[in-house]
Amino acid sequence: MGLFTLTLAGAGFILIGAHEFLKNPKKNQSLLYMGTSFFSILFIIDSLISLFSSINSKDPIGSALQLQILAIAALFLLYSVLSLASAFSGSVHFPNSILELVLLFAFIEEFLLYYLQRKDTSGIENRYFDLILVPISICVVSTVLELKSSSDNARMARGIGLVLQGTWFVQMGISFYSDMIVHGCALHEKSRGDYTVKCKGHPEYHRARGIATLQFNCHLALLVVLVMVAYSIVGNKNGDGDDSVRYRPLGAEMLQMENNGHFSLDSDEDEIREEENGSKEKLARVENGVNGYSSHE
Repeated sequence: MGLFTLTLAGAGFILIGAHEFLKNPKKNQSLLYMGTSFFSILFIIDSLISLFSSINSKDPIGSALQLQILAIAALFLLYSVLSLASAFSGSVHFPNSILELVLLFAFIEEFLLYYLQRKDTSGIENRYFDLILVPISICVVSTVLELKSSSDNARMARGIGLVLQGTWFVQMGISFYSDMIVHGCALHEKSRGDYTVKCKGHPEYHRARGIATLQFNCHLALLVVLVMVAYSIVGNKNGDGDDSVRYRPLGAEMLQMENNGHFSLDSDEDEIREEENGSKEKLARVENGVNGYSSHE
């Protein structure tokens, strides 16, 4: 996997994640599934090329890694193909729970790939692999929530995780395969897809790990800003602005009076006082009637 491959993979994740975050999940589903199929096929082709490269280089570790990537890409392709079949075919329909379960297995396998990948324990790439577990975990949790009860919030969270994965893939490609790599560190590649980033000494390793963490924080901060802007724009278009926040008065009821178009507040205490005053008036009338009857006699 070179700079072009990681950049292309990042672009695919960004486009799919943005579509899942911004679009209504009940509309334009076929476009999302076709995009997922397209990028999954590209991953499979790239993994096959890398697999043959590892076999020719007699690199068993590289071959094992590419087989794992092939399995992950195949699961994503299976998810998209089944979803397209359900969307376009009237006779074939797969339950949403089955589709989400296939997608969940794909994310879990992707998580295990980067969690267990330790070709060189001192390699700087391991820090980047550890950080990518954050967006993958977001995708796993959101897919579990989507599997449990379908909701727009779970899809939006999964879209955010996919976008963060995509930007981090692009960052890894730039950090590993360009001149922007940390000074004092260099990429060592055994075969296509089997590589490690080694540094000269401990200060270089420490600085490279610190820079990786700083880069991830910048990606996360940028994503938060973009999500807030996109959410505000979508909310305004859907009319969910000021009308979405409603206040209810506490301890009193707002009643609109027809006379003079004014408003008044009638509390429970006022009602109790009115009832007491009415009772006193009735009692006084009864007493007056009794006294009047006695005087007449």
